[in-house]
Order: sequence, then structure tokens, then C-alpha cells
Amino acid sequence: MSEPAQRSGDGRDTADPAFIMRLRQRISQGVLSMTSGSGPTLDYSNPPGDPGLFGPDAVCWRVHADFTSMMIGGISALMLQALHPLALAGVWDHSTFRTDMRGRLRRTATFIAGTTYGARADALALIERVKRIHLSVTGVAPDGRPYRASDPALLTWVHVAEVSSFLAAHLRYVNPSLSPAEQDRYYGEVASIAKMLGASDVPETRAQVAAYLASVRPQLEAGPRTHEVVRILRHAAAPEGALMQPAVRLVFNAGVDLLPDWAQRMLGFTALARLQAALARPGVRLVGPVIRWAHVNAVSKRARRRASPSQDA
Repeated sequence: MSEPAQRSGDGRDTADPAFIMRLRQRISQGVLSMTSGSGPTLDYSNPPGDPGLFGPDAVCWRVHADFTSMMIGGISALMLQALHPLALAGVWDHSTFRTDMRGRLRRTATFIAGTTYGARADALALIERVKRIHLSVTGVAPDGRPYRASDPALLTWVHVAEVSSFLAAHLRYVNPSLSPAEQDRYYGEVASIAKMLGASDVPETRAQVAAYLASVRPQLEAGPRTHEVVRILRHAAAPEGALMQPAVRLVFNAGVDLLPDWAQRMLGFTALARLQAALARPGVRLVGPVIRWAHVNAVSKRARRRASPSQDA
């Protein structure tokens, strides 16, 4: 006698292929709504044979492919970047992040995905677009110092805070066995984007990144604006309402947990808060595979088919 089919809370047969497809689509739509809908729309499937700036064998193609770890790394990077008063002043004065944090995340996601996986012409166009935007981002920080987003040193800070967070998330949640040589290769690959944006003295190995972060720490501080960034991230509303809210909170806590210890302390996270953030780890390890299962037509997969059409089954 066969076992009875399992049913969802509304009585639907959860083994029904149509139900599984709808569930998969709903999760995928919820995921996409967190990062899509802002900035240029890129065709990652064309032109056939175009490897983009890096190609499928690049380490950055692997590191940037997992949605969950990239979101966690992105949240962590935003908090880390906010510790630099001049970098934060530019965002504070020229961005709508306080009223549209998801828009900021979407624009960043578009740039990272486009420069990593986009066709070469599209990736280069994205870089030129950001460079033009940076030229108009100038001003004076609260401490009286002038700033400009095109400042090579500030571009390096934003870059290192970002890519070191992406790699840390990948090592924690996707592939902790990524070799030191491949980690160095990752930093070398993504440094090329920072240089094209105008960054200077960009670190290209793990040792150089560690030395850079140590050297810049005396310039960092956590003022009222920094704490406001953390507050906005902590209380961000999910794009799909209650359905995605637990995932949003989980990503925030995992982002806090990913920060270096010194950054956690600077941002005012108590020992108890850090312990609570660490509890996000098992939750992420449960949610990550579900999101990968649902996200069957991810950008990285479309780009791989474009770059290697002869290998497309």
C-alpha cells in the first residue's frame, strides 16, 4: 500500500510537479525582487561566444555565483564601508539609500553581475557609466574635509571592503576549501575592475588586502551617520512582505557576523549581539541550498551558456 502524498497547509499535494514549479518560481521571484529592477537591463545570453571580461574559468565567476553569500557579503560590505567618513559622506549626500536601501543594493548587484558575467561591451559600458556618475559626487564631509567619489584612494577602500566581504561569505557558506592560491587569484581578477574605475594601489592578494585593512583602520570611525546606516539595514522591509522578511533578517544577522571583530566593536555590537548574529550561520546553511534550487536560471548560468555555446547541452 502506497504512502499518502504529503500536502501543503492549504491541502495541495506537495509532490505535484506543478506545485513544485510554482513554489520554485515564487522563491525565485522573491530572490530577484531583492536585487533587480534598477539600472541597465543586460542580456546575459548574448552574443554567443563572448566570454566577457573574465570568462567561465575565472575564480570570480565562482565566488559571485551564489546569491545568498553575495547578499550577506553585500550587507557586511555596506556596514564596513560606512566606517570611512569620506566614503560615507558621498553616499549620504548623493544617494537615496536612506529611503531606498533596496535600490542601492540593486544598483550594486547590477554592477557586480554585469562586470563579472556580462558581455564585454556591456561590462565596459557599466564601468564608464559609474565613472561618469562619480564625477558629480563631490562635497564636504561633516568634519570639513572635501571629498569626491572619483578619489582613487576612496575607490580602493570601497572596492576592498566589498570584495573582501564577498570572499569571506563565499568561504563561510559556499566553499571553505577554496585554496589560498585561488583566493589570491580572485583578488587579482577583481582588482582589474577597481583599476578601470580609477582606484589606485589596489591590493591583489590576501596578504596585501590584510595589510591594506590594517593601514586604513586609523582613518575609520563610527559616528551618528554610520549608526544610522546600520539601523536602516537592520530594519529594512522585505520586498515581498512577510514571505521574505525572515530571510532579510537572517541576511542582516549573517552580515554582522561576517564583519571583522574590530569592525563589529567599532559599530557598537555587544558581545551578546555578536553571539546572536553568529546563530545565523545554521539558518543560512539551510536557506542557501533552497535558494540555489529555486534560482535555476541564474545570471551565471546564462552567461556560461553564452560564453561556451558549443558546450550547451
